[in-house]
Amino acid sequence: MLGEELRNARTKAKMTQEELSFVAGIDRTYISQLEHNHKSPTVDVLFRICDALGVSPSKLLANVERRRADSNMK
Repeated sequence: MLGEELRNARTKAKMTQEELSFVAGIDRTYISQLEHNHKSPTVDVLFRICDALGVSPSKLLANVERRRADSNMK
């Protein structure tokens, strides 16, 4: 779920994975792994990505929390 929220935020920011990787100082393949839920970011990496995307980490995580709650209710 976090990966989907990261991808949504990146898409809303109209950035490619390559652009995000450059701005956040993170390898593009790692961003791909995060977006596909193959890896989990450290807090530092999450903050760097969110800073690059112009979104607050708390808002991003609140979206994840909401999606989890919704999926648990089904």
